[in-house]
Amino acid sequence: MIWDLKKYGDDIAIIDGDDRISYKRLGEFCDEIAANVHKRSLAFIFTENKVAVIAAYISFIEHGIVPLMLDHGIDKALAERMRQTYQPDYIWQSEELNDGYAGYVAGYSSGGYRLYKKEPVSKTLMDDKLALLISTSGSTGSPKLIRLSYDNILSNTKAITEYLKIGSKERAITSLPLNYVYGLSVLNTYLYAGAALVLSRDNCYSKSFWDCFERNEATSFAGIPFMYEMMDKLKFTKKKVPSLKTMTQAGGKLSPALHEKFAMYAKDNGIDFVVMYGASEATARMGYLPADKSLEKKGSMGIAIPGGRFELIDDDGRVIDIPDEKGELIYYGDNVSLGYAEGPGDLVKGDENKGRLATGDMAYRDADGYYYIVGRKKRFIKITGKRTNLSEVELLIKERFGIVDVACAGADDSLDIYICEEALKESIAGYVYESIKINRHLFHIHVISEIPKNAAGKVQYALLAGKE
Repeated sequence: MIWDLKKYGDDIAIIDGDDRISYKRLGEFCDEIAANVHKRSLAFIFTENKVAVIAAYISFIEHGIVPLMLDHGIDKALAERMRQTYQPDYIWQSEELNDGYAGYVAGYSSGGYRLYKKEPVSKTLMDDKLALLISTSGSTGSPKLIRLSYDNILSNTKAITEYLKIGSKERAITSLPLNYVYGLSVLNTYLYAGAALVLSRDNCYSKSFWDCFERNEATSFAGIPFMYEMMDKLKFTKKKVPSLKTMTQAGGKLSPALHEKFAMYAKDNGIDFVVMYGASEATARMGYLPADKSLEKKGSMGIAIPGGRFELIDDDGRVIDIPDEKGELIYYGDNVSLGYAEGPGDLVKGDENKGRLATGDMAYRDADGYYYIVGRKKRFIKITGKRTNLSEVELLIKERFGIVDVACAGADDSLDIYICEEALKESIAGYVYESIKINRHLFHIHVISEIPKNAAGKVQYALLAGKE
């Protein structure tokens, strides 16, 4: 058991508009859903920030049913591809989205959602430890999934609750989608602590989102770099939000300048600003920068979460034990996933990772033991023989021109820069040549209508090729 819903009884678990759902009522909803589903079945949940989705997720995890979390807005062809690949025993989906599936019978419904059951019943074979399936944060309907265990979820939930000091009086707003591991970890931790979730289906750049935040006296906001960049453009740091006590950031590296700006805002307003580091393969989060270090160590992703451990290795696999030397970041902890699945036959596999995750991120550790990410191992290209960090080029352009939408890709001696503002094309070209020192014939600037992003706001680099 991960969540003890009975323990918190009549306390508020979810606020959805004018509705206040108690832990007792949420537990009853969970039990009702579970009564219609066989144990150790595979179920698709098409996620929205709605009570019916939260209840199904908790119900399935607590009753030994394995859910796969998919965005309700996923392309229909991609969703069908997933269904054909994994042949789920059940599908939990909004009644507004689908009239049915071939080979499935529509059954139980509640909260605007309906359960579809495969006929005839043929339960999917799965390892006993398997609790949850989730896409990597960069995937768009890829059949490659991450296999998470009950121990993975519980250990990470406990660690996050501990270092964020989440208490039962806290209220977190749903600023992220629930098919994204960061958004799901907010749900996990706040309900584990007996706190409340304030449901919002608006984005954090809208007035209605912050009206909902203030009206319900929410205390916590979670965001990825793109969200903080947009909030900065809208001058959020001039805004006063009296109930706001905690701001967390994960899902990529925030520029040092923006990190400092929000850390200063937090300090001036009595808010804890906590930068975190994570991956879907580690259930959610592996590292965090304590709030009291947010200014002193700006740009750092911090230290390992309680129960976890980092190390750096060089190109030969040797452990780096001196400060300020770059290497690949390796993480050890009970929250490291069991492994991947690319089809239903992989669901019977056990623990392939054994608590060790090679993150693919390049980093260094300072003399005080704080880690700094410098880029992806595979996000480097060589320009005239010199290693060039694509993520760093993006950050430099963003900071210099104050824009949000820029993405870099390419191959050795061929850098592609994608922007959305034609008027900046020549200025950026001059900056890349004069300041970043890349010859003009080795880079090309593409002006496109929008940078492709997934539901969590992360750039989809694979979709950039061919755009102009």
